[in-house]
Amino acid sequence: MQIRTDRIAAHDGSFDVRVWLPDGGSGPGILLVQEIYGVGPYIEKVAADLAARGYVVAAPDLFWRLQPHWIGEHTPEGTQTSIALAEGFDFAQGVADCALTVAHLGALPEVRGGVGAVGFCLGGSIAYMLATQVELGAVLSFYGSAVPEGTGLMERIQAPLLLVFGGDDPFIARERVAVVEKAAESRPNVIMHVEEEAGHAFHNSEAPMFYRPEAAERTWGVAMAFLGEHLPAR
Repeated sequence: MQIRTDRIAAHDGSFDVRVWLPDGGSGPGILLVQEIYGVGPYIEKVAADLAARGYVVAAPDLFWRLQPHWIGEHTPEGTQTSIALAEGFDFAQGVADCALTVAHLGALPEVRGGVGAVGFCLGGSIAYMLATQVELGAVLSFYGSAVPEGTGLMERIQAPLLLVFGGDDPFIARERVAVVEKAAESRPNVIMHVEEEAGHAFHNSEAPMFYRPEAAERTWGVAMAFLGEHLPAR
């Protein structure tokens, strides 16, 4: 696969977007939305996996207004530093940057077959909120803490939506996940997947304190089946 960096103009500056191209040269587009650790080793690993499956993947540098090209360490200390940085993050601006990235993806000659979004943690919240504003082919939101508070917006999302949570997440109480489950019951486009024994960021193989291999493998299988059904790479 090929990897390059594109530049996207916003109203108050411009930001970098890492782009992964599949070996076939073209495919559906995937907006890949970072965690608080930035576009680092974990996001790169997910991007490479998706590109290997035939997708054109774009991961914007969402913290560019705070600290361009931020990469936080997957340690307790690095996590606290990343959390502190994220406290200054303008969520609405992040959603707007992602909308610009979706438009950029859709205009690329390599993108064929629609554009979807995949987001983790902070990115899971952003992907969910983006889907209330932008038409997407599929949306995969992993443990987004803003989702329980945003269930009233779920009716605005027309795209197929997969919501992933850990049932033992110290950052998103199980009762809050239940609120999302209740809201999803009446939405035929929404699929819930809860790993009851897993906590937050359980798919992050770069973070030993969060990673749960069995839950991660099981959930990724569900996620890729969902993506293959609704935004297939041919």
